[in-house]
Amino acid sequence: MKPVIKFSQWLSTVTILLCSLTLHAQSLDVKVIYLEQQRERPPVLSNLVIHPEDEGEQGALLGIADNNTTGKFLKQNHVLEKIIVPIEEDVVAVAAEALNGANLVVTNVATDKLLQIVDLAVARDDLFFNAGSAATALRDSSCRSNMLHTLPSRAMLTDALMQFFNKRKWESLYLLQGNRNVDTLFADSIRTSAKKYRISIDHEKQWIDDADMRRNASAEIPKFTQARKYDVVVVADEDDDFGQYVLYNAWLPRPVAGTAGLEPVAWHRVVEQWGAAQLQSRFEELAQRPMTSIDYATWAAVRSIGESVTRIKSTEADAIREYLLSEKFTLAGFKGAKMTFRTWNGQLRQPIPLIHPQSVVALAPIEGFLHHKTELDTLGLDQPESACEEMN
Repeated sequence: MKPVIKFSQWLSTVTILLCSLTLHAQSLDVKVIYLEQQRERPPVLSNLVIHPEDEGEQGALLGIADNNTTGKFLKQNHVLEKIIVPIEEDVVAVAAEALNGANLVVTNVATDKLLQIVDLAVARDDLFFNAGSAATALRDSSCRSNMLHTLPSRAMLTDALMQFFNKRKWESLYLLQGNRNVDTLFADSIRTSAKKYRISIDHEKQWIDDADMRRNASAEIPKFTQARKYDVVVVADEDDDFGQYVLYNAWLPRPVAGTAGLEPVAWHRVVEQWGAAQLQSRFEELAQRPMTSIDYATWAAVRSIGESVTRIKSTEADAIREYLLSEKFTLAGFKGAKMTFRTWNGQLRQPIPLIHPQSVVALAPIEGFLHHKTELDTLGLDQPESACEEMN
């Protein structure tokens, strides 16, 4: 005798199945805000120095595209809301008007304005990803609990350089420092890293503002770098005003490093291993130019969000922050190591390529520099070195 199914039981079963299908079919919308203030680039000597006007923006767009490649199978729709503020406008006022609720915000904003934005009352529940400022202070005493960093700090960059010098036994430096504020910050970072790795800065000079190196580099720079002994010339010139003229013109036949010659970067087109060539080609197809360090940082920020949403099925800023700072999160960043966020200051751990315009010379951390947790923590502020107290 066949079992009799009551109508009420049948209806209950059908209802459960329909609810299950409905929940399975629900889509998840993920909105990421890209906030940028266009920057006024100071004049430099060379006409060949060009900064892309869409630097950062294109990296975020590629990150969104990559998120949707996976997201479409999981019914997740990632969208980018771009807020690009002209130079003459107040980016803090624009942010105060635009930010409400718990947002996911990728920023490409100068350090002082970024801190003002993060401290806004309307931004208290937002999660910010700093992809535009390398200021070490943002990972130190000026850190914020709702701000993570995907761009390497200057400390990470200069530590990478000093590890390479230490390995090569280049123990005496000649430091050439530019006259702009960012040059001072980079030079200070060089001094801190040199002390950390027991390398001596035996000579220092401030650059001459009115020197025309396009005509006189071969005559002026040898005299400017004249000294009896040094192993390498280190240039602190973040705007590329004079550094490129130092190569092959120093008084002694020595390598040049820093912001010219051998450079520590987050990303460069010469990075090709670990699947990087595929990332480069996708970016160039999208942007019609090579990927820069800031492009890479915005891409990494958006991809970190995408990876989190895939794993935890939530778009809540607090939940994403908790996941990103947990041991469960890793980001495949095409640099030969799994990248994670430091819990004490929100910095994304990542290898630092040391490059010249045609090739990768080395990848830091350099072999032989050990750490009890991960060698990546030999770059930048380790937990005992950071004065950040807001992350916990």
